[in-house]
Amino acid sequence: MVTQTLQRLVLKHDLSRAEAASLMESLMQGEATDAQIGGLLVALRMKGETVSEVAGFAETMRAHAVPVRPRRTPLLDTCGTGGGSFRVFNVSTAAAFVAAAAGVAVAKHGNRAASGICGSADVLEALGVRVDISPELCAECIDELGIGFLFARSHHPAMRHVSVARREIGVRSVFNLLGPLTNPAGASLQVMGVYDGALCPLVIGALKELGSNRALVIHSEPGFDELSTFSMGRICELRDGVITDRTVTPQDLGVDGPSPDVSVFAPAQNPSDNADILRQSLGYGPSTDTATARRALVALNASAALIVAGLADSWVDASTRAWEIISAGTALTIVEKLAALTSAGRPV
Repeated sequence: MVTQTLQRLVLKHDLSRAEAASLMESLMQGEATDAQIGGLLVALRMKGETVSEVAGFAETMRAHAVPVRPRRTPLLDTCGTGGGSFRVFNVSTAAAFVAAAAGVAVAKHGNRAASGICGSADVLEALGVRVDISPELCAECIDELGIGFLFARSHHPAMRHVSVARREIGVRSVFNLLGPLTNPAGASLQVMGVYDGALCPLVIGALKELGSNRALVIHSEPGFDELSTFSMGRICELRDGVITDRTVTPQDLGVDGPSPDVSVFAPAQNPSDNADILRQSLGYGPSTDTATARRALVALNASAALIVAGLADSWVDASTRAWEIISAGTALTIVEKLAALTSAGRPV
């Protein structure tokens, strides 16, 4: 099957959702060689992935994931693709804690850095959070604290069959999109940043096919997989089964102020320093210009989470609530509680 599918893809024939799901099943079972996997990924990239293909691949990956089953629902995820050409500190991770402090149940999916400096798992470890925990403890974190971290490496063991080929081809592939689409807790609410604005319609279409209740897929210029306080952006929204697609300015999202020096958003060179930046972005320390700019960026992206979760009707209302949480240090308290609970718990 793998060879036949590769031949079809080389001829630029699209796969149905069922065919894509079946192909991914072969990959997850270890039935393809590294050369075949590399050929498939490059052929898909050159042809251009379709909504049905991405949905089919994600469907199978979800079936192979080690599940997390908290009692609380609905669940929100803020996992993005990463890999943007404009690198920033761990904004989506910080925004997840603000959302949890607002009362949203967050199943934060993430991994270590691949192409960047510090992934969500890296920065959380530097904050004292243990990431190699059991699914049961992860569910307990969500139920008790409102947030748990789902370490992709632990929850997607079948990915070992494609890891060599992915690394050796050295180019982005459909798997860069699939991580955020395969939350092991089945999060039905999603804010997902993508590294290329052209991918927004593809990803939101896949989320619709996969049954998401509500989602925002976001990108900002230049190559920024978050919403931006300083540049134009694109938002594709799924709500009540309807997809909308719009270009936005920071002012459209309730941001009112001068453009900051964008260098303050750059990640530090090691997880420890990135942990300090994340703490600052959640309210720790004095309100310097740098701290305020970082907090504004987190507040904006947390606002997206609050809107998706139905806790705010407008960007202004969502931003006000996010700023209140950051100013009060409530989100930072949850970081500390998550570190304590995971460290006292039982690892995988």
